[in-house]
Amino acid sequence: MEQTRLAAHPRLRRIEGRHNPLVKQLRQAFAHSELTDAGDCAIEGLRILEEAIRSGLRFSSVFFRESAQSAAERLLPQIGAQVETLLLPDKLFDSLVPSESPQGVAALVRLKQFSLEDVLERLQVGPIIALASLQDPGNLGTILRSAEAFGATGAVCLPGTVSPWNPKAMRASAGSIFRLPLIWAKPARSLEALRAAGVQTLAAMARDAQSLGGHDLAKPVALLIGAEGSGIPPELAAQCDARVMIPCPGPVESLNAAVAASVLLYEASRQRALTSPASKKQRHP
Repeated sequence: MEQTRLAAHPRLRRIEGRHNPLVKQLRQAFAHSELTDAGDCAIEGLRILEEAIRSGLRFSSVFFRESAQSAAERLLPQIGAQVETLLLPDKLFDSLVPSESPQGVAALVRLKQFSLEDVLERLQVGPIIALASLQDPGNLGTILRSAEAFGATGAVCLPGTVSPWNPKAMRASAGSIFRLPLIWAKPARSLEALRAAGVQTLAAMARDAQSLGGHDLAKPVALLIGAEGSGIPPELAAQCDARVMIPCPGPVESLNAAVAASVLLYEASRQRALTSPASKKQRHP
């Protein structure tokens, strides 16, 4: 009875076939971790959809699993009336989404578009985080979450980095990917633009680098994080203004990429707080 009542909801259009155009778009976006031709990103799960709603993003279409009555009833009042909402048989829905334990809701959502110039215009906000050949989607999402938490200006994904539209990256970002300015850029163009804007570029290294404590991260700075195993490509590290490392007194060879990025972002946030007008006023009444 409950399923029948849900299927009769005026907002929901039942789709049975795998060849429906919207169904095909969702499948392709998930399978290839890429945006659709219209610029939509595929997302899945109750929490991530609620983060998209909270971030003010525009939905193109929302898909509900036939047995997911609670998810539909919870989300439909929050989704714009003009958004197409589809009801799929459980088996069809499960074949589309990457999760092994689907929560019964997925969507195609239009992300905000940013340029490198947009990021540079916000330099007073905080540091820029640049990702070079980062391969683990969980690390990427975690870094974006830390970047938003510690007030980063934005994130730059350089070639060779895993797609931020990867479902694991989306989940790990906990919604930060919807709000933090994120762009793709070529190294040469991005480094040239950063230098022209007076931004210092620091390559995070595991060894053979200067201690992080000797650098002023309160000034405009871009922090480069590399792949989990190989680090930043040597040719890219050579183009940076300096190489920095996080002092680790313990017998650990190196930190996880997401942990290292979070430490760097925290230190930049801490230094900015110490040099803020409010902080100076408190120290010198």
